[in-house]
Amino acid sequence: MRRSNRRGRDRFSDRAQKEGYPARSVYKLEEIDRRLGLLRRGQRCLDLGASPGSWSLYAAERVGERGKVLAIDLNEAKTQFPPQVDYRVADAFAANAEELVAEGRFDVVLSDMAPSTTGKRDLDQYRSYELFMRALNLSIEVLRPGGSFVGKIFQGPDFEAARKEVAQHFEQARILRPKATRDVSYEVFLVGTRARA
Repeated sequence: MRRSNRRGRDRFSDRAQKEGYPARSVYKLEEIDRRLGLLRRGQRCLDLGASPGSWSLYAAERVGERGKVLAIDLNEAKTQFPPQVDYRVADAFAANAEELVAEGRFDVVLSDMAPSTTGKRDLDQYRSYELFMRALNLSIEVLRPGGSFVGKIFQGPDFEAARKEVAQHFEQARILRPKATRDVSYEVFLVGTRARA
């Protein structure tokens, strides 16, 4: 991967800035969506851990004006969102699933959540696993049958347990590491498609 002379930046960071996205992470979701065809016009999408907003912006483009993106994060986003994005500053896991689906169940649930890292790989992985499992369990409650889930997780001792849990609730479970993932990162994405009824 070509690195620019600006510390911490690369071609994905430069592209994100040029295309108006607040973070390079958008290209991870773009690749996942391109490979699996998750997001379509008119869908309802739930974005957990949405700040700074790149995934929500991308999802909004894909679902269009007739779709809906409910974005939730503990932090405010300085991003300007289109009307189909409802951005809420809240704890996604304190939300009532029945309230989340008041307007209908979701077609896609996204989670790019990651813990504040400590530098201790085992601890960071376990915290990532906990976040992943909370997002997965919420998705099971709010997805319509046939829906999809995308969740970030750090690879570690609990990874296989997470993969098996996805396989239990979805007809297909995939492990993806998009090209925009930094070389030094041990994150991957577990994707479940065709949620079981």
